[in-house]
Amino acid sequence: MQTPPPKKAAPPVRINQDPYPSTYQRYPGAVTAIRGATIFDGEGGRIENGTVVLADGVVQAIGGADTPVPEGAYQVDGTGKFVTPGIIDVHSHLGDYPSPGVPAHSDGNEATSPVRPEVWAEHSVWPQDPGFSRALMNGGVTALQILPGSANLFGGRSVTLKNVPARTVQGMKFPGAPYGLKMACGENPKRVYGSKSQMPQTRMGNIAVDRATWIKAQAYKRKWDRYNKTGGDMPERDLAMDTLMGVLNGQILVHNHCYRADEMAIMIDMSKEFGYKITAFHHAVEAYKVADLLAANGICAAMWADWWGFKMEAYDGIKENIPLVDHAGACAIVHSDDPNGIQRLNQEAAKALADGRRMGLFISDEHAWTWLSYNPAKALGIADKTGSLKQGKMADVVLWNANPFSTYARPERVWIDGALMYFSGNPRMKPVSDFELGQPGEGDVK
Repeated sequence: MQTPPPKKAAPPVRINQDPYPSTYQRYPGAVTAIRGATIFDGEGGRIENGTVVLADGVVQAIGGADTPVPEGAYQVDGTGKFVTPGIIDVHSHLGDYPSPGVPAHSDGNEATSPVRPEVWAEHSVWPQDPGFSRALMNGGVTALQILPGSANLFGGRSVTLKNVPARTVQGMKFPGAPYGLKMACGENPKRVYGSKSQMPQTRMGNIAVDRATWIKAQAYKRKWDRYNKTGGDMPERDLAMDTLMGVLNGQILVHNHCYRADEMAIMIDMSKEFGYKITAFHHAVEAYKVADLLAANGICAAMWADWWGFKMEAYDGIKENIPLVDHAGACAIVHSDDPNGIQRLNQEAAKALADGRRMGLFISDEHAWTWLSYNPAKALGIADKTGSLKQGKMADVVLWNANPFSTYARPERVWIDGALMYFSGNPRMKPVSDFELGQPGEGDVK
């Protein structure tokens, strides 16, 4: 009697990695040529009396005054003005902490456990937040990352948005942008949970909980790797571990709230222990002390120009932080973490630029713009699509009425994917969210 062949394991079921897909559709735009402006291309290049041609949602051409312009293109006189890529804010909470800032709108921190990687910031984003249009009109912000808050060691997934009006967050989601994981070290987690007499209560507690969580994530990944290879009975899913497995697989980028130099070094060591990569440290007030470590490990630092001293871990800040990180060859970024600061990131970069020059570092205006567009795009995994004015990349463009590092400069026009989303000379081109309609101050951009 022959032995029956062993049963074949059932083939693995593939899990949908994108259950809330982007439905973004670019707004319609006309073929446009901006002529005669000074251009910062976002990657450190500068063109005087330059020309940028926008068509079919992308930068069709960029160059000097002799750059061919398609017949019938709408032409904008940029004489005496400046053209840049749109600003990208790598650290924002718009939509999760929208205006008006009332408790009913406070949706950025799931402060019920120090480990909450299962929550997704996009599920709190309110597209009607008036802060989005203010960031566009006052700040020239064309894309931004929305992060959970920093109460937790693992705060949840971030989402990258195009700064356009939409009814749903899916309508704002940047197509193809990878998810991020918000992590935090230092005072916030130990304060929030230590005050509840639970772990972590100390910095050593922070790291212990982090390490224990990554050990679980590694074990979870091993189960799923085996299942995806051999099939059989599907492991039970865990939403929190799904996110951490995505990090270990290199699909989700780690954005780590961290102020102190010593803690950044520890977080780097921990990332090597468990086999993941830190994309960027956020706030990074002491980044200047470990700028060489950041450069050697390919980690960006998203920083303020001069916001420091408001708590002990932020005490040892210096105004030269951003230029020193840049000078060390690391990826320097100017970020906001604030609904007002996002409206003047160009001025924040200008302060850092001036501080760098005062200490003797030569930094050109056009190089400093990398802090606002190309470097943030790199940290978000979208630099192949936006962040600089290169042929074929998204036409996310700002025309400034003066040098954008001037205190008095303002966006005159803003294009997103080649569609004119704002024009200061046309009152009808000032976007207003549904929430503002019919209210006093509707459309006010001050």
